[in-house]
Amino acid sequence: MPTSLAALPVRRLTLGDLHFCADLSEDRGWPREEHKWGLLLSAGTGYGIDDPQGKGLIAGCVVTSYGPGLSAIGMVLVAERHARQGIGKRLMQYVLKEHEGTPLTLHATPNGQPLYEQLGFVTTGRAEMVRGAFVPSGEAPRVSTRPATADDLQAVLRLDAEVFGQDRTHIIARLPAFADQLRVAEESGALIGFAAAWPNMGTYVVGPLIARDTETAKGLISSLAVEAERPLRTDIDVRHEELLTWVKAQGLESIAHNAVMTLGIPALPGDWTRRFAPLTVAAG
Repeated sequence: MPTSLAALPVRRLTLGDLHFCADLSEDRGWPREEHKWGLLLSAGTGYGIDDPQGKGLIAGCVVTSYGPGLSAIGMVLVAERHARQGIGKRLMQYVLKEHEGTPLTLHATPNGQPLYEQLGFVTTGRAEMVRGAFVPSGEAPRVSTRPATADDLQAVLRLDAEVFGQDRTHIIARLPAFADQLRVAEESGALIGFAAAWPNMGTYVVGPLIARDTETAKGLISSLAVEAERPLRTDIDVRHEELLTWVKAQGLESIAHNAVMTLGIPALPGDWTRRFAPLTVAAG
């Protein structure tokens, strides 16, 4: 057994580790988030460090790859009992070596940001998390939306690749099963946006949110809120000031800010003007 916890081996995680990953979330005071962990472990690559005493994981994360152009790191967690002992850095260094040569991105909390800066990540954007019961006020957005069908998948994938800047078919194709709602916006028969709402931590997370413009984004959020039986939560790129102002007028409140950080690339690919919110900050 290694004498230093920071020297413990890193291994690949599988869906068989879902319970241990949820335990790790709970250890840090998060809800277990098994639904989200399941998606990330299915669509991405998990990395973990086992407790030498056989008590599950003491650290873990997931990397979602979008090909050679981008990979996203998320769910970086270290058990509270082993915090501040170099384990998080050890895990991140391993992941960086595994994905050397691939541009990387992650969303960093204020607590995690210093570590990522030490590893070479730079802040290239910011996202604001908002949450609350959606109570419509003011004029309703004049955008036509409807539930997505199987026939919409190819159009959704084309629009997503254009806006996101990378092919994430392995993520988007899972949305119908993962999300409780998936809606599209149309104009003259052409797809101009889509958004999903999925259950997490007693809320419905709105994401991804891809839209031609702010009015389309408003229409998609409004249509998702009609069927939502829980408060809404989403992470909006702070450059979309008009949308942030609008969601707050509908009852959502700011609860956190995250730094969008990148390594090996000066900015995220794609068209940020139509990318309003990620599926989850853990997947970029």
